[in-house]
Amino acid sequence: MSATVTTITTTIHRRHVPPCSNIITFPTLNSNLNYTTHRPFCLLSSTRLVDFKPCCSKKPELPELLDSENGNAVLEEEDDIDIGWLPAFPHVLVASMSNFLFGFHIGVMNGPIISIARELGFEGNSILEGLVVSIFIAGAFLGSSGAGYLVDRLGFKRTLQVDTIPLILGALLCAQAHSLDQLLLGRFFVGLGIGANAVLVPIYISEVAPTKYRGSLGSLCSIGICTGIIASLSLGIFSESDPHWWRTMLYIASVTGFVLAFGMQFAVESPRWLCKAGKLNDAKQIISDLWGPSKVEKSIEEFQSVLKNDGGDLESRWSELLDEPHSRVALIGGTLFVLQQFAGINAVLYFSSLTFKEAGITNGALASLCVGLTNFAGAFGALYLVDRQGRQKLIIGSYVGMAISMFLVVYAISFPIDEELRNNLSILGTILYILTYACGAGPVTGVIIPELSSSRTRGKIMSFSFSVHWVCNFLVGLFFLELTEKFGVAPVYGSFGAVSVFAAIFSYYFLVETKGRSLEEIEMSLNPNFAKRD
Repeated sequence: MSATVTTITTTIHRRHVPPCSNIITFPTLNSNLNYTTHRPFCLLSSTRLVDFKPCCSKKPELPELLDSENGNAVLEEEDDIDIGWLPAFPHVLVASMSNFLFGFHIGVMNGPIISIARELGFEGNSILEGLVVSIFIAGAFLGSSGAGYLVDRLGFKRTLQVDTIPLILGALLCAQAHSLDQLLLGRFFVGLGIGANAVLVPIYISEVAPTKYRGSLGSLCSIGICTGIIASLSLGIFSESDPHWWRTMLYIASVTGFVLAFGMQFAVESPRWLCKAGKLNDAKQIISDLWGPSKVEKSIEEFQSVLKNDGGDLESRWSELLDEPHSRVALIGGTLFVLQQFAGINAVLYFSSLTFKEAGITNGALASLCVGLTNFAGAFGALYLVDRQGRQKLIIGSYVGMAISMFLVVYAISFPIDEELRNNLSILGTILYILTYACGAGPVTGVIIPELSSSRTRGKIMSFSFSVHWVCNFLVGLFFLELTEKFGVAPVYGSFGAVSVFAAIFSYYFLVETKGRSLEEIEMSLNPNFAKRD
């Protein structure tokens, strides 16, 4: 018998198992190692994803072929053509349109801000210009804080539609603003919608996506943000010739909000939320359509096991985040966002235009587009790598790359070298920093937090984590320029590199690998309550 079995569409590699083996094995996750071993799966007696005990005996789900040479079973594994992600993709794509709006509203004020300030009468007032940005962050903080409460009661589909209301109203208010107050009110409303969706979309994707593709589909959040930034920066070029063009851009944003609300009408609800709400038949139908009929019974069994043990998030309380294991995951989620922001991504993005200008690239639009395309390329790299290399390895490598990049810029600034070489090293360090951030620290943070969270508290943990994100985002934006003026660019960038090193160490010791495991399997292994019932 040939060593390779081929079909019309796939190449199937065989793997030998004992002829009478009937024990299904799952990959065992190790918090310190970036590879998987195989042991029989069972519920754990500790809060680490290790040391699985044998407790069940099932036949392998993969089809078996008989090896005529030695009588061993051969398991089919499909490698070449893999479209298991395709049924869930349209639903994930529609939801990630909210991330496109996130990126669009980040970039929409970048180019036309001078025209806006001139027209509304606050030109040259840096405090008011900063307020236009910070009021957006204040709205996002409040939106993130309330998102978990809404989704527990309305479900993801309806909540995402409700959250488009402030997005649409805010964009229209900004587009028709004839005073600073109207502009600020519109930006605040936009922030409310953005903050809520920043919490909801990663959770929705993690609950709708098949386990094998959860990381890759989750990376669409970052790709959506990058696409929105690039779109707004590209459209912003026309504001140089038309001082009122910014109003048109904001009308475009409101239309995109309508498209998002309409598209979510055809998106599926999270099968996990439906199961919590008692709509079991609807949950089974969605699982069958998105994950395949063979996954229905096992998935529903896992959902119900988790609900029976821990209850659903429909009746969860904020105070539960103080209890184990929820407090540990909330602490990890909040810390990840603190480290992400204080590693300096927003400051580096802000300062990159000056870096390019010092290197002789005076076209601000060209510099911004270069940064946006780098971010976009990194996000695509994350999409390819996150389900292949794993979350922990990718985020550690990302922070190591960010640290090296920052130290490279510090070297270029601090040491007496040729001016042309210094400029080139500064640009190289900035580009590498953005690229490595976009490959890991950016997208993976939003992917792994809902994966580690329990079904009962997932919405509230994400709300808490993103609220921390917005506070840190605001603080970095508020104090960055003041710190660079007082201490210089090199010490501030050096501190960003040091935080990146600490983030890599933190990820090594406190994160566990979640690749290839269902959300319920992860929760069972992290929750000691399951071990007590064992």
